[in-house]
Amino acid sequence: MANLKLYDPFEKMQFSDATCFLCGTTITKEQRTPVFGEWMQQKYQLKNKELLLLDKSVSTFGELTIPCCDHCHLNHIIPLEKEVEAATEKGVAGMQELNEQRLFQWIGKMYYGTLVTELIKEADPLISPEYPVSEDPKMLGKFRSFYKVLQSLRVPMVFSDFVPCSIFIAEINPTEDDLPFEYQDELTTMAFSIKLGSVAIVCTLLDNGIILKALGRLNRLVQGQQLHPIQLAEVKARVFYAAYIFSVVPEYFERAVKPGDDHLIMDTLIDDVTNEVFNPWEMTAYAHMLEEMLKPWSIREEDILQNPKQPLSFLIDEDGNFMRMEKYQSIRS
Repeated sequence: MANLKLYDPFEKMQFSDATCFLCGTTITKEQRTPVFGEWMQQKYQLKNKELLLLDKSVSTFGELTIPCCDHCHLNHIIPLEKEVEAATEKGVAGMQELNEQRLFQWIGKMYYGTLVTELIKEADPLISPEYPVSEDPKMLGKFRSFYKVLQSLRVPMVFSDFVPCSIFIAEINPTEDDLPFEYQDELTTMAFSIKLGSVAIVCTLLDNGIILKALGRLNRLVQGQQLHPIQLAEVKARVFYAAYIFSVVPEYFERAVKPGDDHLIMDTLIDDVTNEVFNPWEMTAYAHMLEEMLKPWSIREEDILQNPKQPLSFLIDEDGNFMRMEKYQSIRS
């Protein structure tokens, strides 16, 4: 019989190396699972690639592991990683065919694994973060909502007419693509991007698909296209900025379990009556985000805002059509 009981580590802030991150079982310090799948570490030589954490300590992709009991590791984590690995072998088509809930779980596991690492480290940080996550009630409430739907990885769960996230999948043109792997996440806005070879995934993890709808035209423009890396950077800037101005937090409620039920049904509620769903789009703030994403091409904010009414874009031309690009030509040439 399926175990339909949810676990809530936020109730008692139960984050330690002695507790499974997924079910709460007491474990030994040796029982852990990689945040980034071993197949991915091997394929993209990530084991010794460095990661900077919030407390300014440096870890590597290989060192970043989280507490996980043997049961969850064998029955939930490994099957998920195998499923995603098989999808990546088929390129962008394989990732687009992958069940959206499974893709959410895979991205969510990496995001939450990084978060759990931060929460455990805050008990004994190398350098105390300026704004500790564990002392921010609003953020903890947001993470708590996210964790409830992430448990669909362990507890059989059906989302009633929603998916908790927005997922953008794009194919990258190989002509000037020098980076086989890229990864970026933003803890507070829950925006996430990862590039695996020719496939890029950009995701906002707790918006019930609202950002995908808001940026629907952008998503339709890039479907079936091969993006230059600078165009991917712009997609990331638009999605990450939309996550930054997204201002509501979905709530999730499980329906009462009846005898014989083999899964939970999760409903959702967003307060869009007393709260605006998005804060105003501010062009200067967006330009700053885009500048960050365009650093490899040395493009500055003043370049982006030469025409404030129509900021610099490498994706969309003046007529609103997709700009096909194989090679980047400097805007200063």
